[in-house]
Amino acid sequence: MLTQLPLRPIWRDTPLLAAVTLLLILFTAMRLVGLFGPTAWRVLLPLSFVLMAAAPFVLLGAKGRRQIGLKRAGASGDYLLGVAVGATLALACGFLGSLLYGNGSDHWYVSIAAYYRRQLDTDGMGRLRLHLIFTLPGLLFSPIGEELFFRGLMQRALQANMSRRRATAIESAVFGLVHLGHHGLFIGAAAGWGLLAGSGLLWVLLMAGVAAVFAWLRLRSDSIGPAIAAHAAFNAAMNAYIFGALWASAG
Repeated sequence: MLTQLPLRPIWRDTPLLAAVTLLLILFTAMRLVGLFGPTAWRVLLPLSFVLMAAAPFVLLGAKGRRQIGLKRAGASGDYLLGVAVGATLALACGFLGSLLYGNGSDHWYVSIAAYYRRQLDTDGMGRLRLHLIFTLPGLLFSPIGEELFFRGLMQRALQANMSRRRATAIESAVFGLVHLGHHGLFIGAAAGWGLLAGSGLLWVLLMAGVAAVFAWLRLRSDSIGPAIAAHAAFNAAMNAYIFGALWASAG
């Protein structure tokens, strides 16, 4: 276990893990409403990522932010490793989904493509333009926000209360469960909420595994930067797979 993170004076009597848990509930609620709520509320999804990125700056001083990995990695190769690992993981997830489910609704990337289509009218828009519209934000919002919150703040808060291995397992499992909103959970026109139990569970396990690899990159380099690079590369490769292999048949 590590020592408790030094909080800003205004929060010094606040248990950090309790604060992180409350923020997790808030951010998860914002994600779900942004994914499934009315069109006017869709902004809550990117806003949740912005608030995730802001949380370490609100709760921690400079020393605490360095302790969660907000500093440069010692070697530039760590960032290159992150990019290679993230892209490889995304393509592996895509190939596995296609192998198991073809282009059917159980493929997690088909669910993400369907979410993209709900965001705007894609008829008549070129595939390259759509690729850029959805990929460029994906290189910034979720990689920075989720890595600072999950691999930075949450990982470190958990490690102050338990072993590193157990903290990583819990953080990774939570990350996987949160992503059930992107594939697995759905709202039917008549039946309300539903769950793709088989592929949804597999997707959660895949995302938990991806999170564990990102945590390894963070701990290996003592910096959150390589994990952010890996996450951005994952999103870029995922969208390349969606728009290259699935888009035309995943309507």
